[in-house]
Amino acid sequence: MITSSPSSSLLSAPSSSSCALLLFQEDKDDDDGDDQRRRRSRRVSSLEALGQPYTFTDIGFRPNSEIEMVKKRVPDWLNSSLWSTTPPPPSHPPTLDSDDAAKSTSAAASPSSSKSAAAESKVRAPVPVPPPSAVRPEPPKVEIKDPLRDHSDNGSTGSPSAEDFSRQAQLLQELSRKVVNMGELRRLASQGVPDGAGIRSTVWKLLLGYLPTDRGFWSSELAKKRIQYKQFKDELLMNPSEIARRLEDTTSCENEESNCETGGVLPRSEITHGEHPLSLGKTSIWNQFFQDTEIIEQIDRDVKRTHPDMNFFSGDTQFAKSNQDALRNILIIFAKLNPGIRYVQGMNEILAPLFYVFRNDPNEEYAAFAEADTFFCFVELLSGFRDHFCQQLDNSVVGIRSTITKLSRLLKEHDEELWRHLEVTTKVNPQFYAFRWITLLLTQEFNFADSLLIWDTLLSDPEGPLETLLRVCCAMLILIRRRLLAGDFTSNLKLLQHYPPTNISHLLYVANKLRSPSAH
Repeated sequence: MITSSPSSSLLSAPSSSSCALLLFQEDKDDDDGDDQRRRRSRRVSSLEALGQPYTFTDIGFRPNSEIEMVKKRVPDWLNSSLWSTTPPPPSHPPTLDSDDAAKSTSAAASPSSSKSAAAESKVRAPVPVPPPSAVRPEPPKVEIKDPLRDHSDNGSTGSPSAEDFSRQAQLLQELSRKVVNMGELRRLASQGVPDGAGIRSTVWKLLLGYLPTDRGFWSSELAKKRIQYKQFKDELLMNPSEIARRLEDTTSCENEESNCETGGVLPRSEITHGEHPLSLGKTSIWNQFFQDTEIIEQIDRDVKRTHPDMNFFSGDTQFAKSNQDALRNILIIFAKLNPGIRYVQGMNEILAPLFYVFRNDPNEEYAAFAEADTFFCFVELLSGFRDHFCQQLDNSVVGIRSTITKLSRLLKEHDEELWRHLEVTTKVNPQFYAFRWITLLLTQEFNFADSLLIWDTLLSDPEGPLETLLRVCCAMLILIRRRLLAGDFTSNLKLLQHYPPTNISHLLYVANKLRSPSAH
């Protein structure tokens, strides 16, 4: 409230004459205009005629009864010691309704509204502004997008076209045959498998040879493979102490008396060297366990970093954690069954698309056994690229460097000008960008949905995925040739390590055109 004089906080008016003299003296001292003095005089006269005591406030002269009402409407937090030295009132004040809040806010916002409020018989309490400590903004919600839900990147379209529906119908018809025609299936799948019917899972299993072409053998083959994978898990994911316990249970004692005396615990003399936790023997299960620990820790780190932008692989939900556990189990079992390769960083990126497709199979039985099915398909897929992950073979004719050299020759064959500019003029070594392209099967160069479309083409090629992969990589270079020809070493390397968005259908079309004439 605004005081009428520097020495007093509130001015009350016990009599009309003293109040009028005080008012006019104040107006004179403040040099107010004639209009303002006449308005105040009329207000004082009105209050005197009603016999109401009044007070001069920041919005004019108000009856004391209205001021008391305003005081009662002040919320408790405003009477806190943070804002006032007076103790807070014991009672809880009533809250303002939305209409009162809107009117009082507009009255405090502009002088004209203050004047209109002064003419009312009742005052509206101003809406209190909470102190800074009382305002707790909610943290922004981070929306994790599913790349398969958003096809706007890289030129993909979200809604299926008439061509997609037609190809989907043809694929369904082919899959319904008693014996699947693999030539026709490859032809249809090479153009991309539509997601609508959820048939990509079955198509990929056929293309990778996991399912036989005869539908009559599907059930028996799947059951056999899934039982085999369960055995792998029981044997290879077991803690050494559990293995030792099982060995102990299967070991028969010489007589029942010794068994009773030891209480089922093997005497020290009967514990073999391989079962001792400190054993360094090659056949020691404990020694092997500690050697595997480092690889398992690397697998754990990589699995947690797999597609952090997708709820399917990342997050605190039980569903995401179960999917991470499945990836972890597959990679650990693969590493133990393939001691020559073990685990190489990046294998998790190749495994992720397979498991995603199989886990989202509309067939509930197939989805439930996605982990087992993914393991065998992962082994089959990696069989064509396993030499790329073996460091000892890097410089051999089957190693990764030899494969990169094939890509360089393919580019020189189809676009010698671009090849010369990249490798001779700007000296951009293909290993700087093609190593990741080839070893990770382009999973890091495009969004997840587009990667699946590229994989449809890779898996459906009868020549094998490697030859198609090299043609796709060569097409990627040709599509951005103008930018590469205009760039220097730095700009070109940055461009190739962060490949720009492109139309996947056109990319695959150009890659198919690079096929040798004899293959058409």
